[in-house]
Amino acid sequence: MPNPTPHVKDAFHDYVVAGRAEAVNPGGAGTKAAALYVLDVPAGGEFVVRLRLFAEAGGAAAPFGAEFEQTFGDRVREANEFYAARLPECWPGEERRVVRQAYAGLLWSKQFYHYVIRAWLDGDPGQPPPPPGHKDGRNADWVHLFNRDVISMPDKWEYPWYAAWDLAFHVIAFARIDPEFAKAQLLLMLREWYMHPNGQLPAYEWAFCDVNPPVHAWACWRVYKMTGPRCGRDRLFLERAFQKLVITFTWWVNRKDVEGKHLFSGGFLGLDNIGVFDRSKPLPNGGRLEQADGTAWVAFFCGTLLSMALELAGEDPAYEDVASKFFEHFVAIVDAINTLGGSGLWDEQDGFYYDRMHVNGRVIPLRIRSLVSIIPLFAAEVLEDDVIGHLSGFKKRMDWFLKHRQDLARHIAYLEHDCPEGELHGHRLLALPSRERLLRLLGYVLDENEFLSPYGVRSLSRFHRDHPFGCSAGGAEQRVTYDPAESTTGMFGGNSNWRGPVWLPVNFLLIEALQRYHHFYGPGFTVECPTGSGRRLTLEETAREIAGRLGRLFLPDANGRRPYHGTDARFASDPYWRDLVLFHEYFDGDNGRGLGASHQTGWTALAARLMEKFGGCEPA
Repeated sequence: MPNPTPHVKDAFHDYVVAGRAEAVNPGGAGTKAAALYVLDVPAGGEFVVRLRLFAEAGGAAAPFGAEFEQTFGDRVREANEFYAARLPECWPGEERRVVRQAYAGLLWSKQFYHYVIRAWLDGDPGQPPPPPGHKDGRNADWVHLFNRDVISMPDKWEYPWYAAWDLAFHVIAFARIDPEFAKAQLLLMLREWYMHPNGQLPAYEWAFCDVNPPVHAWACWRVYKMTGPRCGRDRLFLERAFQKLVITFTWWVNRKDVEGKHLFSGGFLGLDNIGVFDRSKPLPNGGRLEQADGTAWVAFFCGTLLSMALELAGEDPAYEDVASKFFEHFVAIVDAINTLGGSGLWDEQDGFYYDRMHVNGRVIPLRIRSLVSIIPLFAAEVLEDDVIGHLSGFKKRMDWFLKHRQDLARHIAYLEHDCPEGELHGHRLLALPSRERLLRLLGYVLDENEFLSPYGVRSLSRFHRDHPFGCSAGGAEQRVTYDPAESTTGMFGGNSNWRGPVWLPVNFLLIEALQRYHHFYGPGFTVECPTGSGRRLTLEETAREIAGRLGRLFLPDANGRRPYHGTDARFASDPYWRDLVLFHEYFDGDNGRGLGASHQTGWTALAARLMEKFGGCEPA
């Protein structure tokens, strides 16, 4: 299209490269400006350009004098003081360096984000109208969405938009360095100009209607507990979040439990190409899925809401009623995933949970050993009798349930422990796997020939390297094989891989789940870790083992090489690079090499929390 002025965006290129001085406005007016320096830098030399931006009327007489140097000195001192107050003093310098960079990258990834769906669908005034079909295209059902806020992004360059379940993990790290921002971010996603009127949370800009794992409640609950001492926490924040989260939970129950039998099918659930099919699309054979991970995520959501309701009921008895609802709903999901139709989604032969495909009257388990089968471990909540004893309404209904619904009550484990004072203290465990099934699942998780890599838990078992899973559907053979690094399938554009690499968020949730199991079963419950090694560890020690392997990704060995570097020696030897840590989206399941986005600080800042929790300086 013709330009109304000869001075356009290409002016910089034309001026610098083509030498066309007339390309830029000689009057010094316009909407963009650039400073151009032509420098001869000798081999091995360096040249520093100092810049200072200020209003002409308020400029300093000597803009690069002592005041200039003092400003930089003050900012460095303030940053050092900020992190010194937040990082454990007992840490070695290398751990402190890694964690500080993780937090700094997280702070840097905040970005102002402005996206108004209705205006985007209508197109920009004064510009050519959008193409036909634009108004009915992507995000057309989200016309209420009006985003105009500073939000934590996965990355300012490669992913300059928020993603709801990414953000839930971001705030766990943010809670240590900016607790008020962490709480505000969680509440923001629940506001009516973000949340859909039907209760769904927006996924991400590409498709707000995509279904992400429902981890928002967990993030709210964790941030609530992290940002205040017991009996001194932000109850108003928890209450505001809880009210909206109940609406989101209702959306899940009404939309993703197709048969009304407490088995859920949420789609790909953020795990992209982990399955044999693209689970975000209709199956090629016309069948439908019952998902082990979808069901487990909803149970995890439900159990978290139960814990939140019991906390709020301590001051407001009205919450006892809704706590009873989530208690019974959780137990119903436990029953469905373990026994519906005889065995639910559990495969007794393999000792694993699997997705099930219903097609032409047949039920076919999809025997893929992946995170899909491990996520049921996450849904575990411990209820304390001393808390329940103060909630007469909830206790009365729970006791009735345990007496009159013994078919379901068998899924609730109960233990008594001696308190320091000698009085009995009871624990009740609500969890998807029984004690026996927990042991069988952990046998796979902690097997170095299956899930346990030197750098955390893989997203797909190494078993599938030599035993690919195959399935015929829609006239084509579909296969899943172990791919520890880059994706070898074009599913989801081929730019993301959940078929072998290590992903920190799900490792983080597994570690926390192991802590909850340890709290219930105690030090007498041990597992072989690694499987076949003969070494017995408690579940708390097992959690520390996995966390230590994850932290090892970023710490240098005796040669200065950090595993995420891969074979690139420059990052270990070059003095300008060796102390600068890059945070990747995921990591090679065999050697730890960093993959995906090169600065996915939001998720990888969880490494900072892992190091803090398990570095010996903070109680677990």
